[in-house]
Amino acid sequence: MGATIETFTPIKDTLLFTDAAAFKVKGLIEEEQNPNLMLRVFVSGGGCSGFQYGLMIEDAPGPGDQSVEVNGVKLFIDPISVRYLNGAEVDF
Repeated sequence: MGATIETFTPIKDTLLFTDAAAFKVKGLIEEEQNPNLMLRVFVSGGGCSGFQYGLMIEDAPGPGDQSVEVNGVKLFIDPISVRYLNGAEVDF
């Protein structure tokens, strides 16, 4: 038996990051006066109440993160969360 190789679909093909959301995040980043900031989307939990979906602003990607950029705004997702966000839309 050989090793299983897992492949990932790029998040640009599985998650929609809209222009409206990118524009809003861009405004928040400009308010902070830190052009290194980016948006992180994540999934946590999975217990009795189901998954929790969250957004946060960070200044550095994590190991293995996938990213997409819309209108100069970067969105990052960790390798585990990307599996649960297939078909999701980040909009404002």
